[in-house]
Amino acid sequence: MSAILHLAGIRELAERFDIFLLDQFGVLHDGVAPYPGAIDALLQLKAAGKRTLLLSNSGKRSAPNETRLVRLGFAPGSWDYFLSSGEVAWRMLEADLRQSSTLRCLLIARDGDRSAVDGLPLTLTQDGAAADIVLLSASEGDRYDLEHYRRLLEPAAARGVACLCTNPDKIMLTPGGPRFGAGRIAELYEELGGKVTWIGKPFAQIYTTALEMLRNPDPAAVVCVGDSVEHDIAGGRAAGLNTALVTTGILEAASDRDRAALFAEHGAAPDFLLPAFRW
Repeated sequence: MSAILHLAGIRELAERFDIFLLDQFGVLHDGVAPYPGAIDALLQLKAAGKRTLLLSNSGKRSAPNETRLVRLGFAPGSWDYFLSSGEVAWRMLEADLRQSSTLRCLLIARDGDRSAVDGLPLTLTQDGAAADIVLLSASEGDRYDLEHYRRLLEPAAARGVACLCTNPDKIMLTPGGPRFGAGRIAELYEELGGKVTWIGKPFAQIYTTALEMLRNPDPAAVVCVGDSVEHDIAGGRAAGLNTALVTTGILEAASDRDRAALFAEHGAAPDFLLPAFRW
């Protein structure tokens, strides 16, 4: 394994790469506010002529994610593309269900968000015994415990109902600190005997779609920046891309030893390590 290069900021990555695949939660912002220097770093990449694609494990479609970034203070147009796992899933479902009659969907979302199913031939239900499909787009792990989700999902899992997890993150950032994410709920569904289709980082489909949006550039020109070893680093490396880990987000309190253990656990170490997404 090559030695990890420690860099002071994004400027040093910009000297090496032309295309940036950037995570949002834990890199650009914490869900409440931008990280210091993040707004400026995006603008600096733009000014340097770099192309940026924000690649997010968000169960929401791309447009509402972009709206949130602007609301948080990021300048419109300071990134070139946005692709969420929710967008990939929506497009897949839209194509697959085009000839289908309306199905009953048990949607696990957050704050009443329904963007994951808007425009699809799906009728929402909260009854796992009646659902034809389960869609896990977000977690409210700061409001409910896993037992709440077990009760909700057990009847569907027992019937072999197909489940799509459109946000594989197992830990999410909340104002009250890290909590379990939709990926952990998907693991629970598997533990209950259900079958889950995972969409998002670290799985290949979202990287294929992202690179197609960028017109399939030379992988050597691309770097993935994220805060999750399991998702951003392992996913980027599996896609044949360079990777950079920031020590904000879910690893903010991690020690060097903690990070080394994660690299070993997931068989993936980043090429670069940065303290934060700042220029």
